[in-house]
Amino acid sequence: MYSTNEKWPVSDTEPSSDQDVLARLGYKEEFKRNFSHLELFGISFTIVGVVQSIAAVLLYSIPYGGPVGMIWGWLCCSVFLVCVAMALAELGSAAPTAGGLYYWTFKYSSPRYRKLLSWLIGYLNTTGYVAGVASFDWGCASQLFAAVNISSGGAFQATTAQTYGLFCAIIIAQAIMSCFATKLLARLQWGYVALNLALFLVVIIVLPVKTPRNLVNEPSYAFGHFENLSGWPNGYAFFMSFLAPAWTLAGFDVSVHISEEAKNAQRAVPFAIMCSTSLGIVLGWVVNIVLAFHIGDDLQSVVNNPIGQPMATIFVNSVGPTGAVAFWAFIVVTLFISGQDVLTVASRQTFAFSRDQGFPISKFLYRMNVQTQTPIYAVLFCATLAMLLGLIAFAGPLAISAIFTMSIACLYICIATPIIVRFAGGTQFVPGPFNLGKMSGPVSFVASAYLTFMIIVFLFPSSPGPTSHSMNYGIVVTAGVLLLSLGYYWTPKYGGRCWFKGPIHTV
Repeated sequence: MYSTNEKWPVSDTEPSSDQDVLARLGYKEEFKRNFSHLELFGISFTIVGVVQSIAAVLLYSIPYGGPVGMIWGWLCCSVFLVCVAMALAELGSAAPTAGGLYYWTFKYSSPRYRKLLSWLIGYLNTTGYVAGVASFDWGCASQLFAAVNISSGGAFQATTAQTYGLFCAIIIAQAIMSCFATKLLARLQWGYVALNLALFLVVIIVLPVKTPRNLVNEPSYAFGHFENLSGWPNGYAFFMSFLAPAWTLAGFDVSVHISEEAKNAQRAVPFAIMCSTSLGIVLGWVVNIVLAFHIGDDLQSVVNNPIGQPMATIFVNSVGPTGAVAFWAFIVVTLFISGQDVLTVASRQTFAFSRDQGFPISKFLYRMNVQTQTPIYAVLFCATLAMLLGLIAFAGPLAISAIFTMSIACLYICIATPIIVRFAGGTQFVPGPFNLGKMSGPVSFVASAYLTFMIIVFLFPSSPGPTSHSMNYGIVVTAGVLLLSLGYYWTPKYGGRCWFKGPIHTV
């Protein structure tokens, strides 16, 4: 029997078990808790990806300051990313539930606005993760065809239809894997982390050894050369360089959505958030330094190379086409496993929001498979939506790039909201084992200010004076999701305000 959770129980003592913690939050145990601390870290770190994520955003990183933007932009942005991670880890330690961001938004908002805000964050978070699946898998399909392009000497150019067909095949394969039992999904993370670390070692070892001397830059160039290819003023171009680390290290809430499958979740969640963010920052900075030393001094040719992928161009120049194809095969594989983990997380967010009756088909999505004890209907739902979302690619490159932008913009809106309402909503916050103490307010202020600023940056065009062919349509699709969610909520008689009550008790 369900009941609305209007009064939030408060305890001054830490619950004795994960089941007690979840019961205090209003839910019964439905998942198997097979994720250890390290495995929960593994799924977060795999989605961060580091090398493959940097490969995907290097095209947008180089124009905003060249080596200075790649190295110092990454480092400056990392300070703010750590603040976001700490603020989110504190919330995850206090209330580790698969609903995560929309749950916290409801819990800490004022009673007047909590239902509407929770509704919006639930839909934005779900949409953002579905768009994330589409982004990773479109990138995976594109990178695979980039490898074919390299091996054919540039003779093969994939059509949009070919890329979309491969994109759908990738999603179907990932959907099958995401329906595996929790125990198997947890064990897979060990191999995923090992593969990502191996890819990191390949970059930092192979490039220094194999790059011809004429393409190796001096330290003064790597650490001090600023080259703005974007058209924006230099100062703003440097801020735009934050896009690379912001996109690479965006999955702060991944472990939160898997928290009901983790042992000792109140400690495992902040551990996974802080370790994946910190390690991602350090490894990513090292990768950028190595790339800056071995990119050569003709940045324009790297950005405009027919291959279309700057990191692939760097490897072709350093190790030749054969070695670059071998390296790129690892990029494709790691993008695949990152996308598979994103689909798994998306299904948990969908399951949680369905448990709280957030969707019109919640009864269908809120089902657990008896054999695997995983929400396979939620997996198939997210996979289907991602494939449908991929159809927008037929509208042109700007359309699919808008999906990439929307996935991050939605996520940042969803992360900023509970951090802000925790202090602005007037509701008591009872910390978990991970507690920032007196630093909680300052850290959360810095985190929310950064998130707000970066939402604007994400939605700006890549160069000034945008036309219909250079516009950042991310603002259009993000605003569209917001307006559709609001419209559905306020629809007379059938809208969400008539039936959505926020998180509900299932205990």
